Amino acid sequence: MFLGVSMEIKKNFIKAELYKALSVIVLIPSIFLGTSLAAGCSKTGNGQVTIKNTEKDDDKLETADFRPEDGYLKESEEVLMQNGDVESDQSSQDGENAFNTEFSLSVPTYVTRIDDKWFIVDCYHDQIIYNYNMTAPLNEWRVLTKEAKQPHTIAGDGSVILVDDTENNRVLVYEKRGDSYVNTQLFNDIGKRPHYTVYDEEDKAFYVWSSTTGEMYIFRHAEDDTKMYLTEIRDAGTKDTYIRSFYIDGEEIYFVSGIGSDGQASGILVCDKHSFDIKERIEVPDDMAGMVALRKDGGYFYITVSTDITGNQDAATMIRTKDLHGLLSGDYEEIYSEYFVGGGTPYNITRVGDTLYLTEHRVPGHSVWSYKIENDEITDVQALY
Repeated sequence: MFLGVSMEIKKNFIKAELYKALSVIVLIPSIFLGTSLAAGCSKTGNGQVTIKNTEKDDDKLETADFRPEDGYLKESEEVLMQNGDVESDQSSQDGENAFNTEFSLSVPTYVTRIDDKWFIVDCYHDQIIYNYNMTAPLNEWRVLTKEAKQPHTIAGDGSVILVDDTENNRVLVYEKRGDSYVNTQLFNDIGKRPHYTVYDEEDKAFYVWSSTTGEMYIFRHAEDDTKMYLTEIRDAGTKDTYIRSFYIDGEEIYFVSGIGSDGQASGILVCDKHSFDIKERIEVPDDMAGMVALRKDGGYFYITVSTDITGNQDAATMIRTKDLHGLLSGDYEEIYSEYFVGGGTPYNITRVGDTLYLTEHRVPGHSVWSYKIENDEITDVQALY
């Protein structure tokens, strides 16, 4: 596979590096003067490093109407075959993507619906599969890709689909071509272990989280074009802490608790969505230190936990609470064993319409669940795979 790399990428990269070097020189006087800078600086499209003031509405980035001429950090690399055509890594004789050949799921990490199709990220099989029917036998699903190494999530906006290629530190871009999906673009060197991807409708942007560097890579395309651009890198100040995911709620973004290289828990971080200034750090019990996902539905926050502070998965569970500040005092409800089988590792939670989907692993015969929440009551729990 040959990668057609535009010289414009190199120009923008050099420009960004020069601006970063200049920004360091500008910041030196403030360091000597003892001025403290708020956590959460954002590298914007012109390569500058800016510190945002969360109290000013006009300090937020105008992002919905992106145009490449306004500036960006990096453009995508095209994915080409030797004949110059865009490559489909999973094609079949009927013109669609190839059928799935796996008869089970191996650590599924994400379920979502894009383009009226259901997608499951089959992480340890290094593939993502899709089907029109969420309950179809696995051998009837098609394979979007097997080019990613342990992908974790996927997101789409109706024009493109982004996949976090976790162990290769890449982001893969897919587009519809006739009856199949093809990998048309990619980005290399996206942090370290990009782990969670969300399309934010308000910003018209894809948020891709680098799980161990504390950086959010933000990708956009023009309204009338599918060419992708890396436009910002926002820093949450959590380098060397393994944080698996985030949750956007209005003008705030929640980062689940992770475990740092020093063995300490980060706690749940509540940040300004645009500046990434940390507004609050919520402490959590040691047995919840290694969280996976957090989301709010109705009057509760729902949280999945992978490990305790020592990395032990025996602590894995799913809980809910009306107040995150009550976690440390035990003010929460354990729901994993009550509504689901329990004993495994619950992972990501996604909502499609009025139904939620929970992925899990370590429980033979159970890997994807669906359920509903009605008036804060968990109902209609079903084991799908």
